[in-house]
Amino acid sequence: MQNGESSKAKKQYTTIDDVLKGLVDWLCAQLKNPSHPSRGVPTAVSCLATLLREPVVRSSFVQADGVKLLVPLITPASTQQSIQLLYETSLCVWLLSFYEPAIEFLATSRALPRLIDVARSSTKEKVVRVVVLALKNLLNKGTFGAQMVDLGLPQIVQSLKAQAWSDEDLLEALNQLEEGLKDNIKLLSSFDKYKQEILLGHLDWSPMHKDSLFWRDNITHFDESDFQILRVLITIMDTSSDPRALAVACYDLSQFIQYHPAGRIIVDDLKAKERVMKLMNHENAEVTKNALLCIQRLFLGAKYASFLQV
Repeated sequence: MQNGESSKAKKQYTTIDDVLKGLVDWLCAQLKNPSHPSRGVPTAVSCLATLLREPVVRSSFVQADGVKLLVPLITPASTQQSIQLLYETSLCVWLLSFYEPAIEFLATSRALPRLIDVARSSTKEKVVRVVVLALKNLLNKGTFGAQMVDLGLPQIVQSLKAQAWSDEDLLEALNQLEEGLKDNIKLLSSFDKYKQEILLGHLDWSPMHKDSLFWRDNITHFDESDFQILRVLITIMDTSSDPRALAVACYDLSQFIQYHPAGRIIVDDLKAKERVMKLMNHENAEVTKNALLCIQRLFLGAKYASFLQV
């Protein structure tokens, strides 16, 4: 060792992964607070559209919470500059759709309705192609397929297929997406639709809520994932400011008590009674009526609860 350095001294080396991580952090900082008003974000997205081909970059980008920074950029564009930004942003989403941890972030964001809106309104072939490819990748992941059906994507795909595209990759992707959506429509059971509605928090008086056959046929599904659906309903009671959602949540909880053999015990174990009782004093009459029904069924039990109607 030169200059009397100890033979045990360690020299620090900077790896390529360290460099890439630092670059990803800087690009995310540009998306949050661009250093140039017009060039900062486009430059950052352009770099990411190249870098996200590397698995290590995808990992660093997700860890830096970068996915949520891209989603607001997925919006219909008109000028040449904004079209290029939209294309490269959509390209980033397509690359991220190959990476499972990124898909989890996309699932909890507004990425899907934004992508579908771009597919519906864009006339630029390269933009439509990369958006359709991203949608095709996401189709069979989690609840994406059900959401795509619910958001009207099958009709949009039919409209896109009727247009005169020259890109063979786009035409093939549209055909594959159409077939995949058809399969999802066939497989989508009434409980899948119900679960999707609950998990999205968009509760309304759709027919299945008051359909006794639905509850009899699907009541055992509520046991899945440690009563996930019930836990989400209780969370909605705690957090929602929408009277309709609160009323439906109370009613569905009362239906669970009515049709599940251990409904009262399970609801009591999940500490739902306190939440429902608070809603009995709600200013909205629909909420108080359904909260009262839920409490009555909870206290009376299945033997007498069947006589109670809304």
